[in-house]
Amino acid sequence: MAKQLDYHTIREIFTRFQQADPEPKGELGHVNVYTLVVAVALSAQATDAGVNKATRALFKIADTPQKMLDLGEEGLIEHIKTIGLFRQKAKNVIKMSRILVEDYGGEVPNSRAALQSLPGVGRKTANVVLNMWWRYPAQAVDTHIFRVGNRTGICPGKDVDAVERAIEDNIPVDFQLHAHHWLILHGRYHCKARKPQCGTCLIRDLCQFEDKTL
Repeated sequence: MAKQLDYHTIREIFTRFQQADPEPKGELGHVNVYTLVVAVALSAQATDAGVNKATRALFKIADTPQKMLDLGEEGLIEHIKTIGLFRQKAKNVIKMSRILVEDYGGEVPNSRAALQSLPGVGRKTANVVLNMWWRYPAQAVDTHIFRVGNRTGICPGKDVDAVERAIEDNIPVDFQLHAHHWLILHGRYHCKARKPQCGTCLIRDLCQFEDKTL
């Protein structure tokens, strides 16, 4: 684990990220907030590309909780059976949809606690939805962010909760809204787990990673 970088270094890192990609976007396909919740829940232990492939046709016929209930669990499975853990995920999506219809009038709630009370929705999923749909500076820490944060010193921590706190505590407020997207995309395409592309990295001169592949 690298040591926590200082304020000025972190500000320079995110200035570079912002200049390279001013409005980073999440890569999960969705048509409204409900389909975003479903997509993020389905993405656990799966790739965004794999989820998008499975949900492209699904969201054309089931883009509300009631339509998902009408489709039913077996109908949903037919659409998502290429995704890992598809049976359990289908059960959760149907349960979640029923709760949204019965308790929330078919609307997705926008508090973290209410979102996390839904089947298949953990803190990371809730944070993604709060950030992407309601533009709240919530930090969804996935494996990419955990790796980048600890390698670079941007937001080191022994677990995802510690990394989330490090982001909130150390990244300047004006970068908080897009912070988790910049970090995810950096981890996905540059600071890769096995073969980090340090030679073309925007922040290689500021990063504390000792095993740079230059």
